[in-house]
Amino acid sequence: MAKLVSKTYGDAFFQLAVETGRVEELLSEVNAVSELLAQNDGFMKLMNHPQISKEEKKEILERVFQGRISDGLMGLLALLTARNHFQELESVFRCFREQVREYKNIGAACVTSALPLREAQRERIEKRLLETTGYASLEMRWEVEPGLIGGMVIRVGDRVVDSSIRTRLSSLARELSKIQLKAGECPP
Repeated sequence: MAKLVSKTYGDAFFQLAVETGRVEELLSEVNAVSELLAQNDGFMKLMNHPQISKEEKKEILERVFQGRISDGLMGLLALLTARNHFQELESVFRCFREQVREYKNIGAACVTSALPLREAQRERIEKRLLETTGYASLEMRWEVEPGLIGGMVIRVGDRVVDSSIRTRLSSLARELSKIQLKAGECPP
């Protein structure tokens, strides 16, 4: 249900942004509000408190945000509050950001390696990913996981390329466990 709520509101807010030609402006506002809420955990608790009426929550929103954000974003916040979905706000924002990335042909990639990569390596990997994916640009995230032993795991959207030594060893171990030799018998 939560995913449906965030997709429904995120998609609708994205459509508003496109129709009004304010994608960049609304993306900037969404990021600012998201950052503000991340720094003020108490505000989310307040807005999701069951003993505070919807009217009081709406007044709080107006006092905090009126005149500081666009009417479109203010309307989204008010609608989520009125429908008791304010707790889904960050999911709605995430869905909106994904829509904006897709609209601007920007992919998101995560590269996990066993050791930190040098800048030149990062540039080559990003260039190759741009060539193979067709995205105009990529938002890159670089992670280090020593447990990979060597190689790397690359995730772009829902696609995963795993060339890690850990995975190769695991695959080899599975293959070897399938081979059953009779005592004293040598393989061909």
